[in-house]
Amino acid sequence: MSGELYISGCGTWLPPAVPVREALAAGECEAALASSTGMAAVATAGKETGPEMAARAARTALDRAGAGPADIDLVLHASLYFQGHHLWAPASYVQRVAVGNSCPAMEVRQVSNGGMAALELVRRYPGTGALITTGDRMTPPGFDRWRSDPGTVYADGGTALVLSRSAGFARLRSLTTVSDPALEGMHRGGDPYGDPSPDEQPTVDLGLHKRNYVREIGTAATAAKVRAGQEAALYGALDAAGAELADIDWFALPHLGLRRLKAAYFTGFGIEPERTTWPWSRHVGHLGAGDPIAGLDHLVSTGALRPGRLCLLAGVGAGFTWSCAVVEMLSRPSWAPEEERS
Repeated sequence: MSGELYISGCGTWLPPAVPVREALAAGECEAALASSTGMAAVATAGKETGPEMAARAARTALDRAGAGPADIDLVLHASLYFQGHHLWAPASYVQRVAVGNSCPAMEVRQVSNGGMAALELVRRYPGTGALITTGDRMTPPGFDRWRSDPGTVYADGGTALVLSRSAGFARLRSLTTVSDPALEGMHRGGDPYGDPSPDEQPTVDLGLHKRNYVREIGTAATAAKVRAGQEAALYGALDAAGAELADIDWFALPHLGLRRLKAAYFTGFGIEPERTTWPWSRHVGHLGAGDPIAGLDHLVSTGALRPGRLCLLAGVGAGFTWSCAVVEMLSRPSWAPEEERS
């Protein structure tokens, strides 16, 4: 789909954050694991479900955009974990409670890269306006937010992005998505195909899958593929935007643990942590498909991202897929402060 794509609204809904010291005291994680992630707190929901938090974020984003039902031609909802009911359509729930129209509403399942995958679909959709939401609640016993994927701490929350073909406070300068399906086995390594069985693996253990996969494929080969995919997405987005890495003022990165962020971005690309959302995201945790959207919302809502500046959104998900987008801030929206809050 040709033509410009603008961001006219964004929103995030997060439950209260539980300090890491409380998680340690409760035995939810070990000191060594907490230290390696660098996390300070994790957003943890009570009874709120992923779709409910997504709908709350959507209402904020739509209100900020001044958008009504007639302005939205497509609703896309992305998630990575159980949405509250079996054989249910959470995208339709978000549409009913947040939008109130009858345009196509669909679910996107690209795990942690779901929000950015939804942005790819909107870019190619022949409509005038769209709503993207994400929402997850990482609940035990099926998922252990600290141990199911050691190195990344999973949080609860919802995010939303309103897009328009006509106007907005920011413009999508570029978007590049790269896929390497040779890595899809990393998140199923060792498990046979078959019917769901709670007795086989009562709690998700991605660490076990990764170890089994790397044992078969090799550490160096796996790392090289991951690195190549990330580089292709990031430099592809920069090239399409006519920008260099030094031109980017802010980076909205995945909410990974500190060790993983250092390897993938800080050391890997020479990006200073202070130019990223890490100082904030370490108080939130990994929001599944919503990290880049939440990061952009944080930068805009605090006044850190100012008119004329560029922000790079980065996402990565099992499969593997990598997406990077360059967003140009055009004007300060009415709901954002004039100057950055400390």
